[in-house]
Amino acid sequence: MSISKTGTSRRTILKGGAILGGTALAAPHLFIRRAYAADYLNAPTGSTVTFGFNVPQTGPYADEGADELRAYQLAVEHLNGEGDGGMLNTMKPTALKGNGVLGKKVEFVTGDTQTKSDAARASAKRMIEKDGAVMITGGSSSGVAVAVQSLCQEMGVIFMAGLTHSNDTTGKDKRANGFRHFFDAYMSAAALAPVLKSEYGTDRKAYHLTADYTWGWTQEESIKAATENMGWETVATVRTPLGAGDFSQYITPVLNSGADVLILNHYGKDMVNSLTQAVQFGLRDKQVNGKQFEMVVPLYSELMAQGAGENVKGILGSANWDWKLQNAGTQAFVKSFGQKYGQPPSQAAQTCYVQALLYADAAERAGSFAPCAIVDAFQGSDSLDGIDSASNKGFVFDGMGNGQTLYRAADHQCFKPVLVVRGKESPKDKYDLLEVVDEVPAKDVWYEPDNPMFAGGELGECNNGV
Repeated sequence: MSISKTGTSRRTILKGGAILGGTALAAPHLFIRRAYAADYLNAPTGSTVTFGFNVPQTGPYADEGADELRAYQLAVEHLNGEGDGGMLNTMKPTALKGNGVLGKKVEFVTGDTQTKSDAARASAKRMIEKDGAVMITGGSSSGVAVAVQSLCQEMGVIFMAGLTHSNDTTGKDKRANGFRHFFDAYMSAAALAPVLKSEYGTDRKAYHLTADYTWGWTQEESIKAATENMGWETVATVRTPLGAGDFSQYITPVLNSGADVLILNHYGKDMVNSLTQAVQFGLRDKQVNGKQFEMVVPLYSELMAQGAGENVKGILGSANWDWKLQNAGTQAFVKSFGQKYGQPPSQAAQTCYVQALLYADAAERAGSFAPCAIVDAFQGSDSLDGIDSASNKGFVFDGMGNGQTLYRAADHQCFKPVLVVRGKESPKDKYDLLEVVDEVPAKDVWYEPDNPMFAGGELGECNNGV
C-alpha cells in the first residue's frame, strides 16, 4: 500500500470482513449505553467509517512515523477481519469481532505532521473537514500531540495520541476528547531513579542536554527532580533546538564542566546524533571525579538504538514496551507485524496499534462513534490492582502487551508497568539492541492528578462537534 505524500491525504480501505474463525474473545466490558444524539461531527452514513492517521513522514521523528503507519495499517486489517487478528485474539475485555466497527468497514486517510505543530494541526484539520475523519490518531512529538489534541477538542472529534511523552499532554494541556496510552516523563524518572542509584551511586554531577520544547522541558524537570532527590547535583541544563543535527557545540562544554553524567533528553534522530557525537568526543571513556563517566537516555526505543548502533552499549533508559516481552499480547502482535513487514515492531508501532483497537472497541461498546459516547466508554469504575487511591478509577484492560493497564478517568492517562532498558553489549542482530533491566510496576510510577508536575489544566467537557 502506498503512503500519502507530504501535504496530502489518501483514503484507503482494507477490504474483507470475515469473522475471525475459532477466536476466543473475552466477554465485553460491562457498559451501560446512554441515548446519544445521532448528530455529531462526521457521523458516518454509509458502509464505512474513516480514521485519520497523522504521523511524521518527514523530519527528525520520521522513523517512528513510518513504523506507526505500518502498525495502523495492520490494525485496520485486523479490525476488518483480515490477517490473523493479532491482538484481537488476546485483548480483554473486548467487544470487537473482526468484522469492522459497528457494522462498518474501517478506512483511513493519512497526513504528515513534519514534527511541526502548525503542519500537524493543518493536516489533522484537513482530514476532519475534507475526508470526514471521525477520529485522529498518531504523532511522535509532544508538541504535535498537544496541538492536535487541542484542535480535536475544538472541532469535536476524538484524539488517540500516538507517541507523546511530555507530562503536559495529560497534565496542563489535557482535554476530554484526548487519550494517551504512552507513558510520560514523570514515569520514566520514577522508574529510572532506583536503577541509576543502584548502578551509579548517590554522589554524581549531572549535565542535561534538552530538546527545547514541551517534552524536553518536562523530561528534564522530571529526571532532574528524581536524581536530585537521591543526592545527585545538577551542574547545568542546556536547551538544544529540535532537529539540530550537529550537537558538537553543546557537547564541548560538558568536557570541562565537572559533570560525570550526561543526560540526553533527546529523542529520534536528535538522540542518535547527540549520543553518537558524545561518544566520538570521548565521553564514554572519560574518568571524572574519580568515577567512570556515564550517559543516560531517559526515553529509549529500538529504532533509536538501531540508528546509534554500538554507541548504545551499556546506556540506560526507559521504554514503554519492548518486542521481546514474553506475554501473549506482545507475541501475537510481533508475529502479525513480523509476517507483514519482515521486522519486529517498535514501541511507537505498538502504542499506535493499541490506540486504534482501543478506540474501535470503545465505539463498539458504546454503540456509537459520538465523541461523548467514546469518552463515557473509557470512564468506568475499574481499578488497578495494588493501588490505594481514590483516583484509581477508569477503564482497565489487558492482553495488549503491557499487562493490566488503566485508562484513568481523571486525566485520560494510561498506567501500566514501565521498562528500564539498557543497550546490549553483545546483541544477536540489529533488532536485539536493548535488554530489559527491570519491569517497574504501575504502583511505583503512580502519581495523583494534582501532582505539581501535572497541575494547571482542566479536562473539561467532551465535545461532539455540533
